[in-house]
Amino acid sequence: MSHENALVGVKVVIDAGPTYEDIDPVRFLGNRSSGKMGFAIAEACVAEGADVTLIAGPVALATPGGVACRVDVRSALQMRDAVMKVIDNADIFIATAAVADWRVAEYSSRKIKKNASGAPVLELVENPDILAEVAARDPRPFVVGFAAETDHVAEHAREKLERKKLDMLAANHVDENIGIGADDNALELIWPGGSETLPRASKSQLAKTLVARIAARYHARKAT
Repeated sequence: MSHENALVGVKVVIDAGPTYEDIDPVRFLGNRSSGKMGFAIAEACVAEGADVTLIAGPVALATPGGVACRVDVRSALQMRDAVMKVIDNADIFIATAAVADWRVAEYSSRKIKKNASGAPVLELVENPDILAEVAARDPRPFVVGFAAETDHVAEHAREKLERKKLDMLAANHVDENIGIGADDNALELIWPGGSETLPRASKSQLAKTLVARIAARYHARKAT
């Protein structure tokens, strides 16, 4: 199969960007994810002929040309619902979104005011693990996870790959100059029995290389 049509006829679901977990009408728990990597991967998948569904958290990015369907969500629960509505028909799931680990136990419909008693205490509850839930399905798509780490990148990534039983994981080191929010990145690709370092490059170029690797391993698994 040539590189130019490596994903023709393949249905790909991608989640991208952050999730925002509302505290009250004016405040939320969030993170710095821009969605740039996920959107670049969606564009690269389209270029390889894939039928792409893109589920996006709150980002300021235009939909890449050729994406079959974009679904905009805000919270982790909304992202989970959107993924589960389409995952039955997916051949590949690429989880690039920085989904919040926690949300507040009780949303306040009115703005929480400062008062003399000090800062409010927020009770947090754990959000669903979308990636693990998809990977545990039977049958399931080819599942690619992402991990953003500040230290021991390869070690943490291998542990996540094995614990969640993923087909591939792309891990990156995060600091103020690379990764989240930046225009370029570098990735450590890990899969059962192997790994590869993708050196620092623009997220657009990196996405093209990553999608080529995903396509190769997806087709190799299908052939077994």
